[in-house]
Amino acid sequence: MNLEGIFNQNKENTIQGRYITLENIEPILNRESLKKDVKIIGESVLGKPIYSYQKGTGKLKIYLWSQMHGNESTTTKALFDFINLLNNGSDLANQLLSAFTFYCIPMLNPDGAKLYTRANANDIDLNRDSQNLTQPESKILRAVFEEFKPDYCFNLHDQRTIFGVADTGKPATVSFLAPSYNEEREVNESRLKAINLIAGINEVLQNFIPGQIGRFDDSFNINCIGDTFQYLGVPTLLFEAGHFAGDYEREVTRKYIFIALLSSFTILSENDIVSNINDKYLNIPQNKVVFFDFMYKNVKINYDGIEIITNFVAQYKEELIDNELNFNAYIVEVGDLKGYYGHYEYDAKEALYKDDFTNFPKQNQKANFNLNEKVFFVNGTIIK
Repeated sequence: MNLEGIFNQNKENTIQGRYITLENIEPILNRESLKKDVKIIGESVLGKPIYSYQKGTGKLKIYLWSQMHGNESTTTKALFDFINLLNNGSDLANQLLSAFTFYCIPMLNPDGAKLYTRANANDIDLNRDSQNLTQPESKILRAVFEEFKPDYCFNLHDQRTIFGVADTGKPATVSFLAPSYNEEREVNESRLKAINLIAGINEVLQNFIPGQIGRFDDSFNINCIGDTFQYLGVPTLLFEAGHFAGDYEREVTRKYIFIALLSSFTILSENDIVSNINDKYLNIPQNKVVFFDFMYKNVKINYDGIEIITNFVAQYKEELIDNELNFNAYIVEVGDLKGYYGHYEYDAKEALYKDDFTNFPKQNQKANFNLNEKVFFVNGTIIK
């Protein structure tokens, strides 16, 4: 199966980049080809509609939701790419629709999506509200779970650029987790199903992004939705869309999320899950915070009249300004920084650091500076 070709044929080209809002997805949901399978299942804190998309007649029921965190949009894009596949009339689509019934919530947190925030309009992290159910969005997610009675749950998220695959120096482009169902992090039948499926997905993805798949920490927190659904006996998979080199818009990662989704359902429909492969899951390296967006090495700094050679790093802040998402680089740390990596690295070869302020890279200062007054950096990158 040509997975990349299938992605290219079904990519939803009307949505791209990181800032995906309700206004971006409503025209898709209102298409003649889709709208018969679309419903409004409730409202957000600010009264925005929360949509569902349900399709298929198969016995195995799959529940997927995205943008529980408003600023995590990569999986939303991939989910619409997959929805396009389900509607393209191909043999593959018909096979999937006869094997599965899919229930999708493409954007659970439309208020957070508009504000580009993790939390909802009440400043509540919906992924910590699975027990108290204080928010309308949390109640909707849980009500669908209880009514639909899924056989598998897919909890779709983004993760920050800071995560790498253990100490390999490779970014965690896609990460997975089979959440724990108890404090002891034991493996019961339900969790084993999720573990086995992730192991199968990992084997597929290693052909595309070898060494760039991570495993999320499985500490138990019953307030998290994945842990709750696993506790309730439904195999649950957490997807985390991460960084691919140079892909800050997450358009490349989007492809690998699509491939992961399609691979999941191919494995399930072909009953191609190998049992008792817990070791293959545990051999996926854990995520580790080892990356910065920018790393500058061997920089000479005149500090109180003493010249030192050191390193410093900068990180993008994703700032929404006039409804446009801006990536603004700020200095975050100066020092040896051993064991850390930069998605962009520059060896200054002991060139002297200068800026318009103190001639010292200060925390929270914009990454605008020069080296030996010859090489100039604006927003973290060299200007030609």
